[in-house]
Amino acid sequence: MRIERLQFIADHCPSLRVEALKMALSFVQRTFNVDVYEEIHRKLSEATRDLQSTPDAIPESGVEPPPLDTAWVEATRKKALLKLEKLDTDLKNYKGNSIKESIRRGHDDLGDHYLDCGDLSNALKCYSRARDYCTSAKHVINMCLNVIKVSVYLQNWSHVLSYVSKAESTPEIAERGERDSQTQAILTKLKCAAGLAELAARKYKQAAKCFLLASFDHCDFPELLSPSNVAVYGGLCALATFDRQELQRNVISSSSFKLFLELEPQVRDIIFKFYESKYASCLKMLDEMKDNLLLDMYLAPHVRTLYTQIRNRALIQYFSPYVSADMRRMATAFNTTVAALEDELTQLILEGLINARIDSHSKILYARDVDQRSTTFEKSLLMGKEFQRRAKAMILRAAVLRNQIHVKGVCAALLLLQGPLTAGSRAVLAPLLGPARTPSGQS
Repeated sequence: MRIERLQFIADHCPSLRVEALKMALSFVQRTFNVDVYEEIHRKLSEATRDLQSTPDAIPESGVEPPPLDTAWVEATRKKALLKLEKLDTDLKNYKGNSIKESIRRGHDDLGDHYLDCGDLSNALKCYSRARDYCTSAKHVINMCLNVIKVSVYLQNWSHVLSYVSKAESTPEIAERGERDSQTQAILTKLKCAAGLAELAARKYKQAAKCFLLASFDHCDFPELLSPSNVAVYGGLCALATFDRQELQRNVISSSSFKLFLELEPQVRDIIFKFYESKYASCLKMLDEMKDNLLLDMYLAPHVRTLYTQIRNRALIQYFSPYVSADMRRMATAFNTTVAALEDELTQLILEGLINARIDSHSKILYARDVDQRSTTFEKSLLMGKEFQRRAKAMILRAAVLRNQIHVKGVCAALLLLQGPLTAGSRAVLAPLLGPARTPSGQS
């Protein structure tokens, strides 16, 4: 995943392109992924050539791409092929001996090798085949984690959530909960993977909840993300979707998530500034870290949306206690112009997020009058109807149980209620069922 992150930086930040590609090249040489090595080397050669064509951008020491290591390429290809043949032969032998544990390990080893070679589709097939040879809950969890890891690389997010659910439903996790260190480590991996999937699906509140459930002491998932990533993703998603009480209870007062935030002081300060209603400082700090966030391959597609939601939530929260607010003072608090603020507030009013009206001449924002008396009566009537519905349902259930009526399917239930009830049963149910109807064709 380091290689993919570095490639993303190289593709989106010209000033860091050469350095990122050099680092990616050194990392890829620790694997069997020859195709990616050649691709990165080609990109690096192009990047250095472009840099050399602009003399002002060349550092004093000059920039020269490392030569393509053809010897390493050939040797690695041969090693990868030999290892693949050996693992394939071993797996055939295991299947001949019909030893489930050996077959499962054989599929896992083959999947690991394909992953190291960059063949993600075959890696996923091998990890998935291991499922038929799992003999314990621990094996099922291991299989799920392998499939989740490759599915994240493939960005198959529905697959990720499906296997997270499967892993969480195993007895090892469902029954033991968070009793031991090993289980907490597994749960943290599952929550982090689920958080990434929810983030990709733009379900930011669900993503925040997943990241907030991660355990700092057991956050060891370098193949996907670091504890610092958890702090940034969880913090920003919470800021964009949580109300004031949720933010205080689940983030600021969370002893577990505080440890993550210590790794990202800027995110921690942004959250505290937001909670303290110091919106100008909060939004300024968000702008300062925006460029770095745009170089994060998981977060980059969501930065603009998250920033908009955070700003909208700040505007709503600022105005909520007031009957009226001076837009000039409000613009100062949000470090913007009155005209720009008016446009933002107009959009929020049109979307129904702020119940207010704007006096454009006086630059005053007025809260709309709400008839609390009528609203309370409406709520009371709705609650009364809901209570009546539930009471009838409970009486019906009690009558059915007392008269030992057994129903199979909806159609059977309707037939029973219309026809073959005893006189006593119908007398009990009559107030709830209404007048009996005679089936067509009968007198």
